[in-house]
Amino acid sequence: MTGFGDSRGTGPGFTVGVEVRTVNNRHLKVTVRGTEPYPLLESDLEKVIRRTVRRGTVHVHIRVDREPRPGESRLDATVLTAYLEQLRQLCEKTGTLNLLPALATNLLTLPGVAPEPGLSGGLPDDEWPVVERVLGEALIRLDGTRKEEGRGIATEFLGHHRDLSEYVSRVRELLPAVVENYRIRLLERLRQAIAEAGVTIEPQHLIREVALFADRTDVSEEVSRLTAHLDSFADLVKAGAEGAGRRLEFVVQEMGREVNTLGSKAGDVTISRLVVEMKATLERIREQVQNVE
Repeated sequence: MTGFGDSRGTGPGFTVGVEVRTVNNRHLKVTVRGTEPYPLLESDLEKVIRRTVRRGTVHVHIRVDREPRPGESRLDATVLTAYLEQLRQLCEKTGTLNLLPALATNLLTLPGVAPEPGLSGGLPDDEWPVVERVLGEALIRLDGTRKEEGRGIATEFLGHHRDLSEYVSRVRELLPAVVENYRIRLLERLRQAIAEAGVTIEPQHLIREVALFADRTDVSEEVSRLTAHLDSFADLVKAGAEGAGRRLEFVVQEMGREVNTLGSKAGDVTISRLVVEMKATLERIREQVQNVE
């Protein structure tokens, strides 16, 4: 599910800003960008994120603005010298020493030349609690936007549920006529064959053939199970309980299995058309339900 949340906070000598965005994904995937060293702390941040988000691709951007400490060096002379020497050697090799002054002006933006303030001795002890708190606040706002989207998805699911229920009701109404129509068609073909060949057929043979057809095309159990799955689907959507997404996914899978069996057994063109509509509706549900938590 998609969503966005942000928050800001302050600590002693620093400010923290966090933005969290999510896009649809069947599983949880976290990516972290921003001020060092937080991209390297992805596993720790994921533990915080899992308290709120269980499915989706989560993009986290953490910015920490630290005030320089008294006497703290803002440039790493060793790293800067190494960059400058490499640049000079490259210009000599390519015969472009005249470009060295212009190129050197960009060295300050390279990694490691100007380390983040406050990181010379590692991550300050008082910084992580603030980052964790601000991230939690951003996740709360993210959850609010995702819940709003979830309400819209629930409305859409219930609409699909109504459509499927209507298709199943129409199938149930058609079932009694399927066997009778087959009996009439079979009797008509036999009459034509008898008239052309001049033979007779015993009534019990006709009854046996119709009975075999009725047994092969009996989908009453499939219709009953499909109805039960539809009831479970509606209950899960309305309840909106934690972890409903995976349970909905399972119910949709079971509905698809019953619809496939219904389509292969029902010997009626109208029912076959209804099965096609049911499959199309289930596919629309399946595409969306994989994103629901």
